[in-house]
This record gives sequence, structure tokens and C-alpha cells, in this order.
Amino acid sequence: MTPPRTSSPNSLHRRGFLGIAGAAGAGAVLLGTGAAPVASAAPGRVPRDPFQLGVASGDPLPDGVVLWTRLAPKPLDEDGGMPRRPVAVHWEVALDERFRKVVRRGVEHAVPAEAHTVHADVRGLRPHHEYYYRFRAENVLSPVGRTRTAPAPGTSPTVDFAFASCANWEQGHFTAYRHMAEERPDVVFHLGDYLYEYAAGVNGKVRTHHGDEMNTLAEYRARHAQYKTDPDLRLLHATAPFVVTWDDHETDNNYADLSPENHDPGQGNDTTARFAARRRAAYQAYWEHMPLRRLRKPVDTALPLYRRLEYGATATFSVLDTRQYRTNQPYGDKWQVSGPDQWDPKATILGDEQHAWLERSLARSRSTWNVVPQQIYFANWDAVAGPDDGGYNDGWDGYRASRDRVLGYVEERRIDNFVVLTGDVHNNWTNDLRRDFERPETRLLGSEFVTTSITSGGDGSATHDPGQVYWDENPHTKYYSSRRGYVRCSVSKQQYTADYRVVDYVTRPGAPVRTDKSFVIEAGVPGVQDA
Repeated sequence: MTPPRTSSPNSLHRRGFLGIAGAAGAGAVLLGTGAAPVASAAPGRVPRDPFQLGVASGDPLPDGVVLWTRLAPKPLDEDGGMPRRPVAVHWEVALDERFRKVVRRGVEHAVPAEAHTVHADVRGLRPHHEYYYRFRAENVLSPVGRTRTAPAPGTSPTVDFAFASCANWEQGHFTAYRHMAEERPDVVFHLGDYLYEYAAGVNGKVRTHHGDEMNTLAEYRARHAQYKTDPDLRLLHATAPFVVTWDDHETDNNYADLSPENHDPGQGNDTTARFAARRRAAYQAYWEHMPLRRLRKPVDTALPLYRRLEYGATATFSVLDTRQYRTNQPYGDKWQVSGPDQWDPKATILGDEQHAWLERSLARSRSTWNVVPQQIYFANWDAVAGPDDGGYNDGWDGYRASRDRVLGYVEERRIDNFVVLTGDVHNNWTNDLRRDFERPETRLLGSEFVTTSITSGGDGSATHDPGQVYWDENPHTKYYSSRRGYVRCSVSKQQYTADYRVVDYVTRPGAPVRTDKSFVIEAGVPGVQDA
């Protein structure tokens, strides 16, 4: 194999972010001396740049990580511009971005049935170590990616990570992703609404979605591809491993199990069957386009997404799926005064199997911090003045028996340093967690950090406030902001620090980032304090 020309984007001149940024933004490299650009591919051949959607890594282990790419020279075409045949994709992992110290190599076969995606499960790496990776398909090199493995069991390094949610293409630019990449986190948790299903022009005027509202596999694939053409998102994927979970918009707004948002009970099984086909397509496209292991490939309408990641003795992350197994929302999915259906013991947001798994995960943890990355607002959200307890029925308020079971387990088993990470609601919040939110004198069990959106909702506001009724009814809430951004966390054996990083606008590119608020939790002392 002839080395890439020295002018190629993968010839990185110095270690660090700028090298990755250049490689991630510049695209693929044609190998071979004096190779001419390819104007069009011959039938059955791969065109020059199949790596237009970049590279990614995910689900780090102490000895390994998943490496992802998709071959798609024409990302928005139904076939991605690829021939209908398998393509061998070689990958390599190195200690340096020039690939002079390659430590692992392998080959995967990208096939049309999986949109020519690659999910290479690389093992044999060193714990808590930085690596660089790249792919090669038919004499074309991909951009270079950076990844990092998890710490070894029993070790207690500081873990730096970020979490984010809710990136609507039409409502803004993904500037916050670029700022996250510049901070080079060990890992990024994406808590859902990675993309939106709506038709072109429905949600905003900043940018325009490709195509109609997603229903078919081809439509979901094209929407995923469109989002990954964003240079800021590609840069973040190329800079840090992702741990992903979904919320609703990856499939359909506010769906529950096999019930779509606009469920028509009069159509009975016909509605369920049609939505099952849609969900099957959405789940397949989601797995194809995320750095997930092959063991998580969906079967029919099921994709096993909840999982546990251990970061040494510092933190255990129990990642939840609050969409796939839930019963239908009580009283619809809007604001509602509390009623008996919210306390229905048969209603569930996790499903029995996942709920039991979460309890086992918390019980078996030997880490200082027990962190639960998940999608939807966990604390009580009471927007009604007086004794009536209002809530948002698409969140945990609509499944109070499920929430009480989680908090009851934390209380009774004395699970220390319990932290919930949340997205979905397009604003920043910080909450104390108690089993009975109506009685602030009861035992403090943990904390919830809620991240705002990347773009959803537009620019937000520096002056917006939830109102005095909210503050009066929710003494467990300690902070609110409606700007866009993400949360940056640094976790050690001694403390957990959370910085709310915000940008003042997303309707035009280039906003600077700043820290709006910082909190700290001391290990063994539940509740947040100002940092």
C-alpha cells in the first residue's frame, strides 16, 4: 500500500485537537502517488470519497471500543451512492495520529443490508488510554478519529465527560458540539433526540430537513445521513467516544412502546401494526448509524439499548431506555393535575426486566458514583399552584409508581452518590432527589442534572424564568436556564463537578461558549452545592 500523499488531511503535523479537526473536516484521502480525482464511479465500484459521514467510536471498555463508519459517497441517496455488494473495510488503531505505532488491525465487510456501515468491536487495548483510528476502503483512507478506553477495574482516575441531547437540524447550528470537541472529554453521553423525524420546513427556518416525515427505512437512513453531514457533529464523533441512548424523536414524538403519538384506538391492531413497521425501520437505522456493538443489532422491533459501563472505581453508568418498554402515558402526554392513573402500579416506564436490571446494576456497583444517564425529567415537575400536584405525563411524573420504586430502592439499599443525567426538556435544571418531593424535610437521596438542548427551541433566552408558581411548588429545584448547550462533568473519588456550558445563540453559527453555573457534590454528602 502506497502511503498517503504528504498534503493529505490525514498527515497531521501535531498531536491534539487541531489535527483531529482538520482530518474530520477534510474528508477522505485517495491513496497512491499522483492519483487523479474520480469524477464518477464505474458500475460496481466505490466512488472516491465514501467517508463523507465521518468516523465515530463508542461504548468504551477497559480493553476495547467500537469503531464506526458508513460508506456513503452520496449520503442522501437511497443507497448512499454505494454499489449493491459487500465492501471490505480495513481498520487500524494506533498510539499516534501519524499511525507509526499501530497496535491493532482488522477488516470488516460493509453490506448493503446494513447501509454499508461498520461496527468494529476492537479488543486488546490498554485501559484509560488514548488511541487514534482510521478506516480504508478500496484504496481510500478515512479521516482520523481519536478515542479513549475506560479505566481498569479498581482504579480511581478522574473521569471527564459531557452529556447532551435534543439537536434539531432545522432550529439551529450544532456549535455546542464543536465546543464539546475542543474540551476533549473522555466520553460523551448523548441522551436522545439525536435527530428529529419531522418533514422539511415543519420545525424551523435555520436549516431544512431532507424529505418528508420519516416512516420508511430509506427515510430514516437519509435523515441520519443528513445529520452526520454536519461538520461540528462529525468533529465531536471523531474526537471522543459516544455512549448513546434514544428518546422519542429518533422514531416518533412521544411514542410509548408500540403506541405512536397520534394513536387512533378506533383503528385497533391496524395502528399498532403500522407503527411496528415504522419502529422497526427507525431502530434498524439507529443501530446502523451509531457506534454500537453488533450484539445490539435490532431483532424485529426490539433493540437492547440499556446497558452498564464501569469507569473503574470512580463511576458506574447505568444507561436506561425509557421509550421502548413503557406503557402508554396517563391522561395523554401533556400537563395534567395529578390523578390515580399516575400511580397505577401496572404502569411502567422501564418495563419489569429493565427495572430489575437497574436494581441489580446499582446493587453490584463498587464505584464511588452511581450515575444513571437517561432521557426524561426525573424529579417532580409541579406547575400547578396549591395542593394539587401537576406534572408532565411524558416524564417520570406520569409513572410515579416506577419512580417511587427506583427511589425506594436507592433509599432502602442505601445506594450512595446517586446521580441522574437527563435531557429532553430543552432547558437546564438542577434538582435534589427525594422519595417524597412534597416533603422537603425527608431524606435527600441524590441529584439530577438536566441538560438543555443543542438547538431545539432556537436561541433560548437569558431572562426566561419558569415563574414563581414553579419555584414555590418545587423547592427541590436549584437552578434553571433556557440557553442552549451541554453539561460538562468531572468526577473523582472525592467529588462530582458539573458545569452548565451555554451558547447565547444557535440561529447563526459561531457562538462562543461560557459556563453559566457550576455545582459540586461531595462524595458521601448528598445534594448539590455551588462550586
